[in-house]
Amino acid sequence: MSDTVFKAIADKSRRKILSLLKEHGSLTAGEISEYFTFSKASLSEHLKILRHADLVYSRRRGQFIHYRLNTTIFEDLLTWVLELKK
Repeated sequence: MSDTVFKAIADKSRRKILSLLKEHGSLTAGEISEYFTFSKASLSEHLKILRHADLVYSRRRGQFIHYRLNTTIFEDLLTWVLELKK
């Protein structure tokens, strides 16, 4: 499990972004920004960290970039946690 994953999920705002993507399936940065008061530059940095950790996918559709969860990483994380329990 990559340290970048743990760094990414350590931040409350990034966890909220992940929850929003789970709830909505796919959102643009503009749609995500409606749930936060910080700047678009800050949101961009949060999304960059989540992408770098492979927790979210981004896909351009026309002039917008849509973000969605990479559930494979969460399955890997869950497997890792369950292995610790053994």
